[in-house]
Amino acid sequence: MVSIDHVAHRVLTYIPYVLVLIDMRYEGVKCGKDGSVDNHMEMGKKLLAAGQLADALSHFHAVVDGDPKNYMAYYRRATVFLAMGKSKSALPDLSRVIELKPDFTSARLQRGNLLLKQGRLDEAESDFKKVTCVWDVTSREMRAECFIQMGEMGKAISDLKAASKLKNDNTQAFYKLSTIYYNLGDHEMSLNEVRECLKLDPDHKQCYSHYKQVKKLNKQIQSAEELIQEQRYEEAVNKYEAVMKTEPRVQHFALLAKERICHQASRAISVCSEVLQSDPENVNVLKNRAEAYVQDEQYEEAIKDYETAAKHSENDRQIKEGLERAQRLLKQSQKRDYYKILGVKRTAQKKEIIKAYRKLAQQWHPDNFQDPEEKKKAEKKFIDIAQAKEVLTDPEMRTKFDHGEDPMDPESQQSHHQHFHGGFHGFQGFNPFGSGPFSFKFNFN
Repeated sequence: MVSIDHVAHRVLTYIPYVLVLIDMRYEGVKCGKDGSVDNHMEMGKKLLAAGQLADALSHFHAVVDGDPKNYMAYYRRATVFLAMGKSKSALPDLSRVIELKPDFTSARLQRGNLLLKQGRLDEAESDFKKVTCVWDVTSREMRAECFIQMGEMGKAISDLKAASKLKNDNTQAFYKLSTIYYNLGDHEMSLNEVRECLKLDPDHKQCYSHYKQVKKLNKQIQSAEELIQEQRYEEAVNKYEAVMKTEPRVQHFALLAKERICHQASRAISVCSEVLQSDPENVNVLKNRAEAYVQDEQYEEAIKDYETAAKHSENDRQIKEGLERAQRLLKQSQKRDYYKILGVKRTAQKKEIIKAYRKLAQQWHPDNFQDPEEKKKAEKKFIDIAQAKEVLTDPEMRTKFDHGEDPMDPESQQSHHQHFHGGFHGFQGFNPFGSGPFSFKFNFN
């Protein structure tokens, strides 16, 4: 029979070995844990590279669970989420990366991009500002995209111009610059930028397609302006109508076309009114419509437009003189109107005036009437017709009359002589395209 002392002795003999085994087991657990995290990380990276996203995600989950402060684990998992199209799941992981490592540029850029896509523009701008380096193309381009979404096109242009210079073959920057200028209504700058894109890559699909559109529009606008210089106004109007058909989506081009068409006498009032509905404080258009009202003998409406324009441009001499002229014409309309006497419009050419005069002179010649009262009335009418013809066929006299002075009325000439000393330079008949970058007018031949 084995004694108790002997058994106890044997147990005590094994205790050191047991302690060593326990120590080794705990050490093994620790080493196994670290090894497991590293293994999961490596497997996750390999699976991600192979495109096995679901399997890669499970490994990165394991890394995050095993090491909650491993910022790379969160970043890798966010990368998988993004590859799977799960941007909402990626965003918290990217935020955790930035929390653990605030200077992790890639994570902040990725988060800024996600915030931008979600419309959280202020937060996106904050991220981009913190990482944007003057020499970093990617951050410049991302910040430009943020500015575009915020409507700050000037800042976007600045970043994209820098990006186009920092990267030699940056066709995308030139393309974006061209589209921004195009949407701003600057067709010439848009054309310049898209040409730079095609210099780098003549086969660039986006740039080539955009180039054809901008080139066509640019040619139409240039042709229209050339026709204006040649005083071929109807053809110019047709060209600008073609502009609106070529580009109906960009409001800037539609407004440009309508503003230029607005100067054309026959359609001025309706087209100008259309422009003023979307831009009621457009001084040039107000002046154009006022002058069109004058030509249509709607003097009270003309006065209203000039007064409205004056509120937005107090020191504009053309507005002041136009207003005074409309006021005088309103008073004059209550007296003798040579245009009405001959039944012609204020834009009538010399040939039309002579033709109207001959017809009326033949009709109202005193020899055609035998009754004394009718003969007396005809004589008065015949004199008015002759005077109307004399005034309207003489350029100097017609100009005076168009300014509100009656050349056949000595009192009128005396009262207006001081005011018109030195001549009036604003108008002579309807002045189409007069408020734009060029100065044109109808000539009376």
